[in-house]
Amino acid sequence: MKRLGAIIAGGKATRFGSDKAAALLNGRPLIEHVADGLREQVDALIVCGRAWPGMDSVDDAPFPDMGPLGGLNAAFLYAQQNGFDSVVTAGCDVVPVPELPRNLHNGYAAYIDGHYLFGLWPVALAPVLDGHMRNQDDLSMRRWITLCGAQAITSADIFHNLNTPLELAQYAAQQTNIGIR
Repeated sequence: MKRLGAIIAGGKATRFGSDKAAALLNGRPLIEHVADGLREQVDALIVCGRAWPGMDSVDDAPFPDMGPLGGLNAAFLYAQQNGFDSVVTAGCDVVPVPELPRNLHNGYAAYIDGHYLFGLWPVALAPVLDGHMRNQDDLSMRRWITLCGAQAITSADIFHNLNTPLELAQYAAQQTNIGIR
């Protein structure tokens, strides 16, 4: 089973006030930390919703500015065209990237409870999502999770959603205090 990693990075970062993916954490862009965490779990990696140097990227689908589902939909299209069986997603602003259990069956959708963008999505759901995107007003991840029957997975990891420069600075200071560089 081939897994495609997809970093969802098409948001406007209005709470952050600048390009969140490019914000530096320990001297490296935040998106690079997410990419490092995903690479170990997938066969290939793309960025959805924006271009990023050194990584393949796809535009959100079917249209820009449709939120995280636009990124997942684009990842599904890429996965279908390139022979992947499932897509592993992560937002560009949440660290650390959790390790999705290897024993997850690729035929079922699953996500980390409380962190809807960390998920495993079988490519067989592509037509369902594309239809949903074209015919629904509710394009929230929660609505999609209900529609596709995704199962919540608990994780012992503590995640940090870095939505503001202050949250990024606090997380960086915490990492420095415990000796992570």
